[in-house]
Amino acid sequence: MKKLLLFITMTMCLSAQLQAQTKFNERPKLVVGIMVDQMRWDYLGRYYDQFGDDGLKRLINKGYSCDNCLINYIPTITAIGHTSAYTGTTPAFHGICGNDFQIDGVPVYCTDDKSVDPVGSDNRKKGCMSPKNLLASTIGDQIRLHTDFKSKVIGVSYKDRAAILPAGRSANGAYWLDTENGQFITSTYYRTELPDWAKSYNLELKKNKELQKVGKQVGLYPLCGHITTDMAIAALKGESLGKGEATDMLCVSFSQTDVIGHEWSTRGEHTDEAYIELDKDIARLLKALDDQVGEGNYLLFLSADHGAAHNFQFMIDHKLGGGAWKWSDEIAPQLEKELKEKLNTDLKVISSVLAYRIYLNKKYIAEQGLDEAKVRKTIVDFLKTAPHVQFVADFEHVQNAAIPDLIRYRALMGYHPRRSGDIFVVPEPGWYEFSRWSSPVGTTHGEWNPYDAHIPLLFYGWNVKHGATSREVHITDIAPTICQKLHIQQPNACVGEAITEVIDD
Repeated sequence: MKKLLLFITMTMCLSAQLQAQTKFNERPKLVVGIMVDQMRWDYLGRYYDQFGDDGLKRLINKGYSCDNCLINYIPTITAIGHTSAYTGTTPAFHGICGNDFQIDGVPVYCTDDKSVDPVGSDNRKKGCMSPKNLLASTIGDQIRLHTDFKSKVIGVSYKDRAAILPAGRSANGAYWLDTENGQFITSTYYRTELPDWAKSYNLELKKNKELQKVGKQVGLYPLCGHITTDMAIAALKGESLGKGEATDMLCVSFSQTDVIGHEWSTRGEHTDEAYIELDKDIARLLKALDDQVGEGNYLLFLSADHGAAHNFQFMIDHKLGGGAWKWSDEIAPQLEKELKEKLNTDLKVISSVLAYRIYLNKKYIAEQGLDEAKVRKTIVDFLKTAPHVQFVADFEHVQNAAIPDLIRYRALMGYHPRRSGDIFVVPEPGWYEFSRWSSPVGTTHGEWNPYDAHIPLLFYGWNVKHGATSREVHITDIAPTICQKLHIQQPNACVGEAITEVIDD
């Protein structure tokens, strides 16, 4: 009897061990990341009844929703959001500190790379792009590393930064739209010639009468989402993603929602149409994934790079406050008077103001024989008294600044000492940066507030149970969650934590 019990116990242990081992080695055929530029979390509820059954509603009703996903850094900007979702970290570590920022005092666009050439276009301004400024690895990079580079990783978007940064440094390809000629392009960072499937789709675009009609303004129309979806499906099929021996990845970003939001804000027919049409595009993409890879064989997440504030005039009209924070037209002239009075200098001590961060012109300060510490203090002291500025701090002294811990933490998580400027400003709720070039009926983003920082996060597909959580999670938790589901190492600068509710399948 004892021998029988021992045999049964050993058999059960061995069976459990084999099951655990099998589960540990199981992976989906394809990982799909979808980012919707400027999508507020509350849009899921706002448009739910207008969604069809096969798009976003399918992800909500059959997938897992993290209803309290927050961006845990400032500023909340497109390039940063895309990068943070796929690296599991923040600008402090991945180094993408905005769409535009400075590296050691030199202005850069996040994906500019003059060492490469455009492919599919002669337009160097649009095509000389790569992920060279990205300091951290992405989900796709980790998948490629784990499979000894047998996996394929492809990025597709209207925006160059939204295709390049999610795909990572080792991606097989990233494709974005050159609005000058209405063609999807890449750069020699990836390859010297467009693949045949991309050439074929570009030929279709040349015949697209709707695209010919709207031209460079395509981002203002749902058509932009339609062509992004078509290109993603072309990549899915052309690259045979999900058909190989190793897990592949497709990174798709929809940008028209951001362009439309900046122009027409969070309310109105244009924004409504954008999200109803987006739902149809996602339904088409899901059907293509079902047909190409098989339902249940791909693991998908959908999130956003940031949200957006309501238009300030809309808020004022409804007695909810807010307004236009006008750096160039109102604050800067007053600051210059202060600098002349206190330090006998001018506004040239500031080289630029980007996403509520002030970059000092240190070369000019040195040439003028000025004390940089006094320049910093004069600017900070003035801004503390400026209208509708809630908090301001010098990054070098932020630990001792009289600001809430939440603001301090998010500022530091967004701070790279060689790339993020010297002083940051936090406007009052509902106030956002506005210039003479801004749309008076549009909006923007960039701040810590829930309207900018509360984003959707849906997981769907392979080994994802249906459910939802209101527990606070962060944009930086996406990458470690996907990597743990795949049983691969997290990106090399990851600070996020795997979401246990999604991991426990």
